[in-house]
Order: sequence, then structure tokens, then C-alpha cells
Amino acid sequence: MGPDGRAVALVFGAGAGLGSALARRFARGGLHAGLVRRKGEGLAPLVAEIEAGGGRATAFAADARREEDVIRVFDEAERLGPVEVAIHNIGANVAFPIRETDARKYFKIWEMACFSGFLVGREAARRMGARGRGTILFTGATASLRGRAGLAGFAGAKHALRALAQSMARELGPEGIHVAHVVVDGPIDMPWIRERFPELLASRPADGLLAPDAIAESYWALHGQPRSAWTHELDLRPWVEPW
Repeated sequence: MGPDGRAVALVFGAGAGLGSALARRFARGGLHAGLVRRKGEGLAPLVAEIEAGGGRATAFAADARREEDVIRVFDEAERLGPVEVAIHNIGANVAFPIRETDARKYFKIWEMACFSGFLVGREAARRMGARGRGTILFTGATASLRGRAGLAGFAGAKHALRALAQSMARELGPEGIHVAHVVVDGPIDMPWIRERFPELLASRPADGLLAPDAIAESYWALHGQPRSAWTHELDLRPWVEPW
């Protein structure tokens, strides 16, 4: 354990919504929350909130598409305590018609949604393997399972991330490392959704969107599972989701 007796939960993509909820939940569970965003200064309010509630949190500024940044974050986090949990929660849900999707756009979406997952998963595995324990969690989406019009780049990246998680689970499970992929199949109740899709919000009951704190509880449950019955893929969707 670290100097304060806590292991670390690293959350890549600790933005408003699910990322913040995950950081709060794992901090409440006794882990030191490592919060990772490309612009780390935006994490100060979340760090303050977690510490005001008795938890511990540290912010890291890093671009998860850059190998050197991801390695640095893991090295710095390990000085706080062993990284017990690594969560890849980076989205890149960007829509472009296929004829308007140039190579740069497609590649950037893949970097954000898939390549960064490879970097995070690999570095987590390198640290956890020596200890014979750990949890690596990937946030998937509806696009992990089926592509929709205008989302060729996002669906391709999310399909690839799911395959990465499957391969890692089979390779690392026998070493005591739990790898799970969470299909978040529906809109999450967060500021971006409320601002961009007011008609969706108006059409649903109060609990008709996926609540970030409720999703975070499922991630916490995955981390606490006994290894005799690990879940690899978990599908979460709101009760009114029609698709």
C-alpha cells in the first residue's frame, strides 16, 4: 500500500458525468482516486469534493493517446500506492457521414476510443502482473456491439476496444487480473446530454437516463467480485431504452 495505506484507482477520462462518478465511488471505497484528463486543471473541483468527503484524490494531466504520457501517469501513481484498479473511460462519440469522414478524423477517433485503451491496459497489466492481482475496466457503448449510420469511426473503434478487452481477459485472468468490459447501452444523464438533446430529456421519466452514480456502483461491484465467478462483460441500459 501507499504511505496512507491506500491502493490507487486510476480513472482515465475523469470528466463530468461517469468519470467523476467512478472517481467518487472508488475513493469512497477506500482507494486513492487518480483522476486523468488531458487538461488536468479542470479536475481541481473534483479533487476538492473527494477530499472534503474524507477521500484521497490526485489529478494528472495527460493525453491518453500518447504512450509517454500514459507511462508517466502510471509511474507517478505507483508512488502514491499500488495501482489496484485502472479504468479506461474515454469516449470519442463523434458522428460523421461516411463520405465526410476523412482519414484524419477516422484515425483520431480510433486513437481516442481504442488506441488509448491499449496503452492504459498494457501499462496496468505490467504493474499488476508482478503483484498477481488487479482490475482493469473498459467503458464500452452501444457502438461496441452494432454500428449506426454516421458512426463508422466510433463503432469501429469501440468494436476494437471490446476485442482488446476479450483478449486481455483471457491472457491476464490466469494471472489474477480481472479484465471487464462494460457496455453502456443508452444515454448517460450528464450535462453534455442535457444540453445537446433536450427533447430526449423531455420524453423520458426522471430516471429514464443512465445515472452516473448507478453505473459506478456496477463498476465497484465488478472490482469486488471473487475470482471464482468473474464477469467479463456487463450490459447496462435504462429501463425505458427502446433500442
